[in-house]
Amino acid sequence: MPARTSALKPTATAVCLISGLAGALVALPCAPASAGAVAHPRVVSARPVATTPHVMDGIVNAFALVGRTVVVGGEFGEVREARGATTLRRRNLFAYDLITGRVDPRFAPEVDGPVRALAAGQRGSVYVGGGFTSAGGSGSEATETQSLARLSVADGSPVPGFAGRIRGGEVTSLVLHGSRLYVGGDFDGVGQASRPALARLDAATGELDPAFTVTPGGPRGGALKVYAMAATRDRLAVDGSFTTLDGRRRPQVGLIDIGAARPAVAPWHTEAYAAACKDAFPSYVRGLDFSPDGEYFVIVTTGGAKGTGKLCDSAARFETYSRGVAIRPTWINFTGGDSLYSVAVTGAAVYVGGHQRWLDNPRGSDSAGPGAVPRPGIGAIHPATGKALTWNPTRDRGIGVKAFLAHKRGLLVGSDTTHLGHEYHARVGMFPLP
Repeated sequence: MPARTSALKPTATAVCLISGLAGALVALPCAPASAGAVAHPRVVSARPVATTPHVMDGIVNAFALVGRTVVVGGEFGEVREARGATTLRRRNLFAYDLITGRVDPRFAPEVDGPVRALAAGQRGSVYVGGGFTSAGGSGSEATETQSLARLSVADGSPVPGFAGRIRGGEVTSLVLHGSRLYVGGDFDGVGQASRPALARLDAATGELDPAFTVTPGGPRGGALKVYAMAATRDRLAVDGSFTTLDGRRRPQVGLIDIGAARPAVAPWHTEAYAAACKDAFPSYVRGLDFSPDGEYFVIVTTGGAKGTGKLCDSAARFETYSRGVAIRPTWINFTGGDSLYSVAVTGAAVYVGGHQRWLDNPRGSDSAGPGAVPRPGIGAIHPATGKALTWNPTRDRGIGVKAFLAHKRGLLVGSDTTHLGHEYHARVGMFPLP
C-alpha cells in the first residue's frame, strides 16, 4: 500500500511576510487563490491528505484560500483538528493552515447565519456571503451587516472601510475580479439601489458600481436567483433561475462581457436549459467553472432523470467564445438521475460532485444504464472527450459536494458527509497533486 500523504511541500512563488499562527513572521503567497484560475498538470491523487480538520456537524458550502490559510464556510457549529481530541466551537466559519491542518485560534468570528459563498481578498482578507445579519469578532466586536462582509483573516475582525449593504435576500455567489467584487444571490438590491440578484461592488469600499447594470429577469418557478458565477479575463458566467439578462433571452445561463468599459450581455446564447425537468425543478442549474485558460466552462445540474432534449442531472461543456442563437454543449455527461452541485475545472480534469451514483450514464433513469461507471459522490471527467476518468476515490453521498477549490497543491472538497477516499474526513477533505 502506498505511503499515506500527511504533509505537502511548499512550491516556489512570490511571497509576503505576515504574522503566523504563533505570532512569528511567515512567508505566504501574495495573491489569493480563486476557482477557475489554477491549472493542474495532472489529475490529483485519489488518496486524501491526513491533515485536514473535521467539521463535526452540518454542511460545508464554500472555501477560500488566502496565502496558505484555508477559510471554510457553511452551516455548522463545531470543528476538530485531524490529530486533536478537543472540539472547538466555530459558528459557520473557521480557518486552518493548508500545510499543517491546524485550526487558527485567532480566526473565530461570530456569524449568525449560514455562509454560502467566500472569495479570497487582497491584503489578507476574505469576503463572506450568505444569510446572516452580523459577522466578525465575537460578542460586542461583531458588526451588523446584511448577507455580505469583508473580514481580516488575521483575527476575523471586519475590514475597516468596507460597507457593502445587501438588501432583501441572501448572497449565494461571490467572484473577485481585479478591483471589483461580483455578488449574486436572491437579494433585491444594494443599499437603496435596485439590483435584483446581481451586482458589482468596489472591492475596497463595498460601494455599488453604477457602471454595471446587467439585470436578470423572468424568474422560473418563484424567486429570481443567481446560483453560481465564475469569471475569466473578459467574461462573467452566471447561472440561475432567470430567463433573461437585460431583456435578452438567456434561459438559466448567460455570459456578460466585463472587458468593456460598460459591461453588457455577450452575444452567447444557448437553449440547452430552456426545457423544464421535473415540476419540482423549474430551475436546475447549479455549479459552474471556467477552464484555467478561459476558453470553455462547465455547468452542472440537478433536476431528476433526463428526458429527451433535457440536461437534467448532468455536466456539460460549453465554449466561451462561440456565437449564435442556439449554442449546443461540446459534450454532456449524464448521471442518470442524481444531482450534481459543484464543479472544478483544472485543465487536467473536470471534477464534479453531488450525490450521484454514476457517470457516463445517458440511458439510465435512476438506474445504471449501458456503459455507466460507478462514481459515488465524486468523479472526474476528461475535459476533451467528456467521458469519466478512472479516478474514483468515492465518498459518502449524503446531500452532496457543495464546494470545490482547486489550488496549486491539490483540490479541496466540502460536503455534508464524513467519509472521503475510504477514510474518515468529516465534511472537509483534500486530494493532493501526486
